Amino acid sequence: MLNAAIVGLGWWGKTITQRMKSSDLMRVTRAVDLFPERHGDFAAQNGLALSGRYEDALEDPSIDAVILCAPPSLHTAQVAAAARAGKHVFCEKPLALTRAEAEASVALCRAHGVQLGIGHERRFELAMMEVERMVRAGELGTIMHAESNFSHDKLINVPPTDWRRSATESPAAGMTAMGIHLSDAYVNLFGPASEVHAMTAKRGLEGENGDVVSVLLRFESGATAYLNAILYTPLYLRFCVFGTKAWVEYRNETHPDTPGPSTLTVQVTGQPPRVVTYDWTDSVRANLDLFAQAIRGEATYSFTDDQKIGNIAILEAIVRSVAENRPVRIENPA
Repeated sequence: MLNAAIVGLGWWGKTITQRMKSSDLMRVTRAVDLFPERHGDFAAQNGLALSGRYEDALEDPSIDAVILCAPPSLHTAQVAAAARAGKHVFCEKPLALTRAEAEASVALCRAHGVQLGIGHERRFELAMMEVERMVRAGELGTIMHAESNFSHDKLINVPPTDWRRSATESPAAGMTAMGIHLSDAYVNLFGPASEVHAMTAKRGLEGENGDVVSVLLRFESGATAYLNAILYTPLYLRFCVFGTKAWVEYRNETHPDTPGPSTLTVQVTGQPPRVVTYDWTDSVRANLDLFAQAIRGEATYSFTDDQKIGNIAILEAIVRSVAENRPVRIENPA
């Protein structure tokens, strides 16, 4: 059993801590938060050693890995400190805010021989795994286009002064909260993006960064895609891929933090639509369990370094596109 320290005991840090209680591979045994006095009851209920210093986790010989749930601007320095301390590191999304920072984190973890995990649990949803299988198997034919949406109102009561409302910490409205999961799925399925054109809107929420983001993307493969994320609307999760032979779409009835089914529809040319319902599985724990297996040498972590960097290259281009109100090219290594 691997021992992990959670860094940041907000909504998602607490969610991860509780999800990993049922894991046979890794458990959270320590917590770090800037305001430890606010989380004493939670730490006691979950058997966590609690402190306000990140260094306490890095200096603890019983800790094998750290799970970072801190604001994005802190990720690069926190990943670097963990790698130098010989701790494996699982970083909540986004890994970084710029491509250069993502490249630095990937390179440093590789140099120090530690595993770098990333919090894109939606790859582990059963319906998404079936979409990936169909794309890889060529069952959709030539990929033409994809469309996706990840929207909810879970964060509408966050104060305007919170980092989630900051244009610096959370640029491009809902991109770092939700849209980044969709671009990760695109990079996994279609490869590197070559161009984005993005816009945001500020409709209902107070704060600096707006509450709607819409993005058009082009990929080096020639496929195009669209994604949208809204921070102030009832839950809506949709993912659709169009091919020359068929299209496939799935919709979730619940957010990944809540049990609930998803429905996948496949439409093949000349055939009636096929509809499959998938039960909920704990995709958060599935991601962290695979991370633990990779640490133990029992599996290969499914996020490649190029994908980790490529997704942040998309984020950086989106932020630039919004600021400059124009399409932005992404230059990828040959």
